[in-house]
Amino acid sequence: MNISAQNLDFKELNQQIRSANEAVRIDDCYGQRFIGSGMSGKNLTINGTPGNALGAYFDGGTIEVNGNAQDATGDTMNDGKIIIHGNAGDALGYAMRGGCIFVKGDTGYRTGIHMKEYKEKKPVIVIGGKAGSFLGEYLAGGLIVVLGIGSQEIPVWYFTGTGMHGGKIFIRTDKELTSLPAQVIAEVAGEKDLQEIAQYVDEFAKYFGMDAQKLLKDRYYVLKPNARNPYKQLYTSN
Repeated sequence: MNISAQNLDFKELNQQIRSANEAVRIDDCYGQRFIGSGMSGKNLTINGTPGNALGAYFDGGTIEVNGNAQDATGDTMNDGKIIIHGNAGDALGYAMRGGCIFVKGDTGYRTGIHMKEYKEKKPVIVIGGKAGSFLGEYLAGGLIVVLGIGSQEIPVWYFTGTGMHGGKIFIRTDKELTSLPAQVIAEVAGEKDLQEIAQYVDEFAKYFGMDAQKLLKDRYYVLKPNARNPYKQLYTSN
């Protein structure tokens, strides 16, 4: 089913998507919000720029964006895949608890904030470029991978992993990581660590026409929560 979103508001657009019994291609998308929100079992291809909360509460299926995405993509996403062939805005994967998000380019602030996992549910975000400040803030579970493709500097900004108490963050860089918060321990990733992300890097490479083996040969840091009083610096004393 093909839909032109050019003259549709977000409510009418989502009504048409929900009524479809087949894969949906959306053309002329100009910032309509909540596309795919709360849906499951649907495959959407979006040509243009979807608005905030793309795939919020998404519960299975695939959303592929041939363009950029705005803020809060995958908010509280539970399952499925979101594939973005451009950049993504702030709060990507906020409170995400399952499924995978792949971004070819960069992401904004607070990517992966409050991500969590439970039993077989393990959320994953793979970022091809750079991530803004507060990456993985209060991370409670899941994996975040920042590949830093094309970046000459450390591909994450300030306060990475602030309040982190679960999950892992992988950062591909030949630079030395500095100024990490006390809640984080950073180590150079070993072979066993890289095995944990290999399937996701491979999937990323297939979506965006890259060489996974070449990406995996480079140096990565793995960030894990510091179990010794992780919140020591987050509270003021009386």
